[in-house]
Order: sequence, then structure tokens, then C-alpha cells
Amino acid sequence: MRKNLVVAIDGYSSCGKSTLAKALAKKLGFIYIDSGAMYRAVTLYFLRNKIDMNDHEVVKDALQHIELNFHARDYQSHITLNGEEVSEEIRKMPVSEAVSPVSAIKEVRREMVKQQQRMGRSKNMVMDGRDIGTAVFPDAQVKFFMTADPKIRAERRYKEMVAKGDTDITLEEVFENLAHRDYADTTREESPLTRAEDAIILDNTELTEEEQLTFALEKVRPFLPA
Repeated sequence: MRKNLVVAIDGYSSCGKSTLAKALAKKLGFIYIDSGAMYRAVTLYFLRNKIDMNDHEVVKDALQHIELNFHARDYQSHITLNGEEVSEEIRKMPVSEAVSPVSAIKEVRREMVKQQQRMGRSKNMVMDGRDIGTAVFPDAQVKFFMTADPKIRAERRYKEMVAKGDTDITLEEVFENLAHRDYADTTREESPLTRAEDAIILDNTELTEEEQLTFALEKVRPFLPA
């Protein structure tokens, strides 16, 4: 029986998984791990170094040269790739367009799962991603599966990108990117996006960030130590 409390949050792209996970971790005093950022950082490394994703030996070798770490600053979780802060660069469209095929590579997923499981062995934590409740922590005490209307997800993602200065993109392109990622995530052979049988569905199409946090806290509280 797992002694430390793990909250697993899975779901589709741009459903606000990271927003909820960060808020929940802060409220509970838990560690927050953004598994999606890990896959994006690997994707960034592959793009920069022109790694042939179809060559399994090249991929395995590349993974041995990738060191990922998280650190907290200004109440936010930041990721470094071989010592370089890449939290903003991994959210840009070139990485968004390539992250699904990279995430589908067996060697990549297995290496990331190993790293994630190591992070979650002893500390109370909240982790969000695509397969946290099914593959990474199937024994997590609390699991959420987040979803929202595709149009709403695209609008949220578009506004987020524009706010960060990424204006060379249209709403239609964001919508198409999300649709492509949904298909890739749910149909890939290695750890596809599926809802764990014991996961709580959280549809936040019409929920504010405060409302979804309240909902999640109510589900987690019974598992907190008295």
C-alpha cells in the first residue's frame, strides 16, 4: 500500500490539467510534477539535435544525454533541459506539433515513466499528464480525468499563446493541432490516453479555475491524514 499520497491528473491537451495540478499542489503543500513538460523538453532536444525519431538506437543514445530537473520560482514549476531553463520555449508551436510523435516512442515513454516513478516514491505529490493514473502511478489514491469541449480548449490555448507573444498562429491552427494531438494520444500503441476505471471525470467546459479547484479538493480531502 502506497504510504505517500499521489494525485494523478490525466486528460486531453489544453484542458487545464497543469493549472489545476499547480493550484492543488500549492493548496495541499505537495510537490507538483508536470509530466507533459518532460515530454516537451525531450521533443525540444530532438528538434535541436535533429534526432531521427525512426532510428531506435539513435533515440536511445539521445535519451542518455538528456537531464531534466524541476525547480520552483514565483510559485511556479520550471523545467530545465541539461541545465537550461526551457519552460517557455517548450510551449511554442514547433514543439507542440512534434510532441505527440515523440511521446509515442516506446523508448521515450519508458525512460520518462522511470524518471516520474522515481520522483514519486516517497513524497506527497500531484502529477499531470496522459498516462499518470494508468501507467505511471496505477496505485495513486486519487485520480482525475479532465476533459472539455474542443472549441473551448482551442480558445483557451490560443489566448494563452497570444498572451505570451506567440502571434504567428491562428485559432484554426490551434484547433487543428489539438485535434491531431487528441487522435495521436488516444491511438498510440505505447500507453495511449485512456481513463483509468477509478478516475473521477472532471469536465471543466463551464467551470472557472476556482470551481474546478474546489471540486478537486473535495475529492482529495478524505485521503488526507487527520
